Amino acid sequence: MKSIVEKIAVFSMIGMMQIGLGVSVIEASPLHNNLAPMQQQDDRYDRDRHQDRHQDRQERERIENERHEREMRRRPHENEREWHERQRHEKDRHEENLRRIAHDILDLILDK
Repeated sequence: MKSIVEKIAVFSMIGMMQIGLGVSVIEASPLHNNLAPMQQQDDRYDRDRHQDRHQDRQERERIENERHEREMRRRPHENEREWHERQRHEKDRHEENLRRIAHDILDLILDK
């Protein structure tokens, strides 16, 4: 009786090892893993979208910074008080515009 139980245990272990080996071979085979090319395309697409968003943000910030520099310069008809008042308003407007640019980019990223 003891020998039959031992044989059953040994053969069960051999069968489980063969099944485990077969499953790992199937999982590693290129025929089974047909999602990889699609995943690579998605990664490339995401990278391109990220690059486009980054360039768009840089361009918008550059335009805003140029506008800000122009507005901060003193105009010929302004006195000192008017110029400082306009600079204060322009600084607030500039900071708000930069926040909006960052917010728009975050919306694009999170909407994916």
